[in-house]
Amino acid sequence: MEIKPNNIDNEIIAFLNEKVDQYNRPSFIENDPISIPHRYSLKEDIEISGFLAATISWGNRKIIVKNGHKMLDLLGESPFDFVMSHDAKQLKRLNGFVHRTFNQEDLKSFIKALKHLYQVHGGLETVFNKYATEESLQPAIHQFKKIFFEIPHSQRTTKHISDPFKGCAAKKINMYLRWLVRVDNRGVDLGLWRKIKPSQLSCPLDVHSGNIARKLGLLNRKQNDAKAVTELDNSLRKLDPNDPVKYDFALFGLGIFDKF
Repeated sequence: MEIKPNNIDNEIIAFLNEKVDQYNRPSFIENDPISIPHRYSLKEDIEISGFLAATISWGNRKIIVKNGHKMLDLLGESPFDFVMSHDAKQLKRLNGFVHRTFNQEDLKSFIKALKHLYQVHGGLETVFNKYATEESLQPAIHQFKKIFFEIPHSQRTTKHISDPFKGCAAKKINMYLRWLVRVDNRGVDLGLWRKIKPSQLSCPLDVHSGNIARKLGLLNRKQNDAKAVTELDNSLRKLDPNDPVKYDFALFGLGIFDKF
């Protein structure tokens, strides 16, 4: 059924809300990369582990989760302690880690960049708070990438953080921001960063969610890029201005589980 985004049918809204209710439940956590930050209770451990897990979140979901837990195991009991106190010898513990094109050198670069971020810029939350606009976190993602790579790094590593100002959908980092910002009474999303509002979030857009959004008339643009993210955001904010990205659960579930 094709529906214009400006005239979304009430049946579609009810259908999407039903799917949000179906998938936005604690049972979702175990087999999703969000299970990795759920391992921790300290704020900094949660936000660092979530950032690293989101960074490798592409490809087979089971392998993402497996490699995500493996990566965090290499950092010991506290990812934050490892980031802030690591030395060259400790970084050798990361040798051999690889997830698709994200390898040990990328991981080491990320650890060094995270230390710099916390020491000089006040940490992940502070950077995103500083550069968020009232309407969007996309400018904050753009600034975050510049800050993250302001220390010496391998050029190849920069590809692992997308920049929406260069036309990218930035799916992984938008997903990460959903985890950290969205207040979820179901206990799935973490809702740690309270200065940013869920209404500022953008829906993580990939092949699956994009295809479902097009089938439901929420998205017309064919490419899964930054312009498509903006279009989808506009549609979802009409459905729920305060919590538009809850519909990520519906789009994801319909694409992955329901084969809609």
